Amino acid sequence: MTQLETVLRDLTAEGEQLDRIVAGLDPDQWNLPTPAPGWTVRDQIAHLTFVFRLAATAASDPAAFEAMTAPAKGNFDAAVNAALKMFENDTPAELLAKWRSVRAEVVEALPAVPADATVPWLVNPLPPVVLACAGIMEQFAHGQDIADTLGVELERTDRLGHLVVFAVLTRDFGYLSRGLTPPAEQFRFEITAPSGQVWAYGPEDAEQRVSGPAADFCLLVTRRRHRDDLAVTAVGAEADRWLDIAQAYRGPAGQGRRPGQFAPARV
Repeated sequence: MTQLETVLRDLTAEGEQLDRIVAGLDPDQWNLPTPAPGWTVRDQIAHLTFVFRLAATAASDPAAFEAMTAPAKGNFDAAVNAALKMFENDTPAELLAKWRSVRAEVVEALPAVPADATVPWLVNPLPPVVLACAGIMEQFAHGQDIADTLGVELERTDRLGHLVVFAVLTRDFGYLSRGLTPPAEQFRFEITAPSGQVWAYGPEDAEQRVSGPAADFCLLVTRRRHRDDLAVTAVGAEADRWLDIAQAYRGPAGQGRRPGQFAPARV
């Protein structure tokens, strides 16, 4: 199995886990507010549907992708909100069917990209495998919002490794979204997988170091938990600063989450 096939397999599994949760909701639950201000459960799935449609289009029809994303270049927030309106008249069943369809399209489209080619994306072109990792990041973040709304706990497995890699690759996004200059100094990341394996990236002798459990690290970089509620630690002033601004997505950081905002979830 290639690296891309592995990521797409895990992307599918993560999507199916979230699918099982929302498929059993009644219509009123689709309209519950989530921790993302102004976003309902419906909005979260609509956003994922749009993002996956973008990814499938980027892989299969780059010109169409450029046309779809042109509004985002002038006003990112407005483009995101406009995308949500595309689905506002869908019933939950219709929206769920669309989300399932575009998830399958992504899994078909990315492997069809020629070897060594990149796929256009919102900031820079990406290798298909990196774009698939971005999909895992999106599902993790918005799935967490839904899980928090419903008071349920998503299973976190070593599939998180793809998101950890993506967060390491996008370390600078937190700086760039705030108009800050990223440090030239490399960080050392030592992240412990759910299985107990340690995923290590960066120079072994780096002075700036970040470590902690993978699930907590992923909650940090998707800004779904405040750093005070996570077992992620830093060594070095710059690494400690990064824990305050870390984000694995480009665009506005949002308000994040407050310390102690969430009580323990139920399975």
